[in-house]
Amino acid sequence: MSCSANHRPIKWSYTLILALFTFASGWGCSADSKGKTTPRKAVPVVVGSVVRKSLPVQFSAIGNVQPSATVSVRSLVGGKIVGVHFKEGQEVRKGDLLFTIDPRAFEQAVRQAEANIAKDTAQAKNGRVRAERYRSLIEKELISQEEADQVRTTAESLEATLLADKAALENARIQLGHCFIRSPIDGRTGNLLVHPGNIIKDSDTLTLVVVNQINPVYVTFSLPEKNLSEVRNYMAKGALKVEARIPNDTKPAEEGVLSFVDNAIDNSTGTIQLKGTFLNKAKRLWPGQFINVTLTLAVQSDAVVVPSRAIQTGQQGQQVFVVKSDMTVESRAIVVDRTVNEESIIGKGLNPGEIVVIEGQLQLVPGTKIEINNSPPASPGVKKP
Repeated sequence: MSCSANHRPIKWSYTLILALFTFASGWGCSADSKGKTTPRKAVPVVVGSVVRKSLPVQFSAIGNVQPSATVSVRSLVGGKIVGVHFKEGQEVRKGDLLFTIDPRAFEQAVRQAEANIAKDTAQAKNGRVRAERYRSLIEKELISQEEADQVRTTAESLEATLLADKAALENARIQLGHCFIRSPIDGRTGNLLVHPGNIIKDSDTLTLVVVNQINPVYVTFSLPEKNLSEVRNYMAKGALKVEARIPNDTKPAEEGVLSFVDNAIDNSTGTIQLKGTFLNKAKRLWPGQFINVTLTLAVQSDAVVVPSRAIQTGQQGQQVFVVKSDMTVESRAIVVDRTVNEESIIGKGLNPGEIVVIEGQLQLVPGTKIEINNSPPASPGVKKP
């Protein structure tokens, strides 16, 4: 009994070893009904080529469109609005008439000032004549000095009154001009916030309409502060191109230039704000709109490029499956410098002309036989079976 119990663990060990050997033997082959082994089928994959090409050095961000100028139109005088001379959303030019405030009271003030000038001009003229006459009489000692001084003072007072009348007339004309509110900039009008018949006060802060200038527009965006030094270095060499792409819009991107870098980093986010200027001739960019922004610093020539879909991330970092000449794959660690659109620039690990797997990686391990399901550019020693 004791001998049988002692040999039972040894029997189970041999059974486990036999099972593992059988599993390992069947990994790369399978048995048919007659007991013969056949190679496992190749894994179908899609591949791409490692190429050498020129790619731009770019940063991408989410941007926001801002008008180049915004004016909130308000009235400087009080009265009833008797005319609105534009439609909401209309394009207006600088100087175009927007509103008319009842001008009758201000026109009356102008006429009154003009009448005062006419009256005081005559009186001032008479005062000058009297002062000149009294000056000649004092020289002949026909009047006293006191009488002459009194006439001269009266004449000077009339001259001062005339100057005040002219100032009052100018002010009345300015107030009358405020009754006709004109656009201060070229732009597009927004919502009409008052209508004909509304009464506004001269001290009212009510906005009548907002005019936004959208030719050109600004696009603001932020980049991490670590990119600031590189951006400034390239800015010193010349103007930098900024592209704005509207989400879900198939038309080409709008092009502008980098025109502003903020003078301080936002400590709460660790980013620096930048601004691009766009002519926006087609008016595709709209104030308040969020868009995809690409800032191009330069063009990197002779870069080793691979489709970004080929790159996998594992425990050892980023890697790709490289197709060998015997139609098996090997896993190779790589270093990615940066990604532009759907292509990645490889700093280390790949050479131009090599073939990499871009679809089907989940079914692969190093040494797996593959079947290429597309027609990539041929590489020496790699042929589609």
